[in-house]
Amino acid sequence: MSRPVFVFRPEPGLSVTLETARALGLDAHGCPLFAVEPAEWGAPTADDYDGLLVGSSNVFRHGGINLDRLVKLPVYAVGEATAEGAREKGFIVSRTGRGGLQALLDEAKLDGRRLLRLAGEAHVELDPPEGTRIDTRVVYRTVPLDIPEDMAAALGKGGIVLLHSGEAAVRLREECERLGIDRSAITVAALGPRIAGMAGDGWQSVHTSSHPRDAELLALVEQLCQTGAG
Repeated sequence: MSRPVFVFRPEPGLSVTLETARALGLDAHGCPLFAVEPAEWGAPTADDYDGLLVGSSNVFRHGGINLDRLVKLPVYAVGEATAEGAREKGFIVSRTGRGGLQALLDEAKLDGRRLLRLAGEAHVELDPPEGTRIDTRVVYRTVPLDIPEDMAAALGKGGIVLLHSGEAAVRLREECERLGIDRSAITVAALGPRIAGMAGDGWQSVHTSSHPRDAELLALVEQLCQTGAG
């Protein structure tokens, strides 16, 4: 397993992924490509909605005291990490998705529901089922960060990059362009097809995890290291 592995995600996920990757014997390095900070927002009346639609655990990490006004609403969470963040704040999770918010909407049979979406400033537009109303409140934003010089130098020699979000994919592409890093020596392992698509082209190869969970993404990277796939 000689190829270096690079993880680009904000804390606390970064440390968790790095620790797990190193436990698997991977030569893992990483840094955040953006910082997450709370945004000012006002919570509407909970009685006006049938549930919360949430696409990131950052909502519960940075949503603040306004979340308390919505705690009686069931949560439709994009994935298990988001669902766990909801439970830690006292919410009841009605459904946990496995393939993005749009897939969750399509599968959960939420026709006619009134949903409040809590999201980041940069969020994907959704196509709700007929009769479903979605109102959105932005509760956090991301601030882009530069790749440190030592990390950029290591990345320029090639390796495997883990991408956990579309924002990270776009930011990494921007940083490679700014720093003049040759993407043709870098293999991308993405948490899902949408993230892989947002990474763009020019990479050595692009692979997608079988399920949108960190464990499956790391298993994919471990396989790529063992096979030397490029």
